[in-house]
Amino acid sequence: MLTRIVDFALTNRWLVLASLGTLLVAGGYALVNLSIDAFPDLTNNQVVVLTECPSMSSTEVDELVTYPIESALVGMPRIETVRSMSTLGLSMVTLVFEDSLNQYLARQLVSERLQEVRARLPRDVQPALGPMATVFGEVYQYTLEGKSAMDMKTFQDWTLRYALRSVPGVSEVNSWGGQSRQYAIEIEPAAFGRYGITVHDVVQRVADNNSNFGGGYIEHAEEQYTVRGIGRYSSVSDLENVVILAREGVPVLLRDIGKVVQSPVLRYGATLRETSEAVSATVITMKGENGRSAIRRIKDRLARVQFPEGYRLRAFYDQSEIIDATIDTVRRNLIEAGLLVTTVLLLFLGDIRAALIVAAMIPLSMLFGFLGMAIFGVSANLMSLGAIDFGMIVDGSVVMIENSVHKLEESSEKVGLTESVRLASQEVARPIFFGVAIIIAVYLPIFTLEGLEGRMFRPMAITVCSALLGSLILALTAVPMLSSYFLKAKKKSDGLNFSERWFGTWHGRQRDGRDSRD
Repeated sequence: MLTRIVDFALTNRWLVLASLGTLLVAGGYALVNLSIDAFPDLTNNQVVVLTECPSMSSTEVDELVTYPIESALVGMPRIETVRSMSTLGLSMVTLVFEDSLNQYLARQLVSERLQEVRARLPRDVQPALGPMATVFGEVYQYTLEGKSAMDMKTFQDWTLRYALRSVPGVSEVNSWGGQSRQYAIEIEPAAFGRYGITVHDVVQRVADNNSNFGGGYIEHAEEQYTVRGIGRYSSVSDLENVVILAREGVPVLLRDIGKVVQSPVLRYGATLRETSEAVSATVITMKGENGRSAIRRIKDRLARVQFPEGYRLRAFYDQSEIIDATIDTVRRNLIEAGLLVTTVLLLFLGDIRAALIVAAMIPLSMLFGFLGMAIFGVSANLMSLGAIDFGMIVDGSVVMIENSVHKLEESSEKVGLTESVRLASQEVARPIFFGVAIIIAVYLPIFTLEGLEGRMFRPMAITVCSALLGSLILALTAVPMLSSYFLKAKKKSDGLNFSERWFGTWHGRQRDGRDSRD
């Protein structure tokens, strides 16, 4: 069968050329649209349910919130593990599904179950799904430096965060440091006894007045005017003018019993950069998102943000730098491997055409690897690209071209170029096939790995096996076809090549040295 493949390639050379053109187009398309990340995503297929309940202790959270949610979610289809954590004011339930289950479907199944359990939860407790992101999605981190900790925090939470959340592919923006702004009501202690009010009365009045309402419409001069009551707070003075109670027809305002001030929320830590206080943030992309493209969009969006005077944003982690370094390494290895293969073959075979044919197989084999990555959904990262050995890729082509050159040197004038290449290719087709097949067989056990090990090493095996399979196909088809076009018959009497002359001279000197010592 292998000899028939070689015969087919030499008989239908234009068809093989057309197939190479198709490979260039398809492989180039796969390369352009390939997802590029720094690392493979090792996280499992999980959905997180978060529930905030600030007034509850960890025991109450576990009994009243976590247990009902966990009980309702256990037994879902294709679920593997359910684990939970209850802390002060927070419940977190993590559900791990099979890797083959679509993550959007998993989130939909969890949402349906949560609708059933809401009635059994305490009042004002609303469970929500966590962001569809992983720890490997933390692609961009920066610090914001400005005038005051409160102003920096406000600008980060109300301007930068929403600007970055609007970027396609961004799942969440988490920030640390700074001081969150709040409006605090400081009531004079004597006012409680003087007016006979309580803290609850003040809280209730402030909450009740913070709303707008509609009052229908009135008609005047054949026109219709909408009636609205504006009560929502927009400034500190609006809060100070809230009516707390009326005494003998005279309203008692909030400013009569205390004052409204801006103050920071109690914080538990701070972010420093070079001894100066700052606000730090991490941009997290969605699971499966192209990290390089997402970072490019994030930078473009930040470039359009108008920062206040004196503010400066500095990135301290940019995953695109690792991605670019990975791509540069692969590109450099590709060029160096091509030059090395060309040089070695030129030295030992003395034929520049044979060397160029083998060197051309390196990028063509890589295109097969990119096609395999696109078909199986593997991203380009350190594991998938760093595992490619260019020596293994060109091994079959080197054997094929070397035997063709050797056969052309020994063939008689009656045997044509194409027939000599045919005989030479058929001689080594079987050894080449089994040589590459043995290497591929070494990687086959990796495909059986499950869990974390499978997610880490399976992309490497897919990429290497795809490239090796492509190199085998090219060695049996493209190399004989190109050899029949570009190689030329060269008799042994034409002289030795450079490497043969050098080794002959070196061996002669070594032999003469031994003879003289004897």
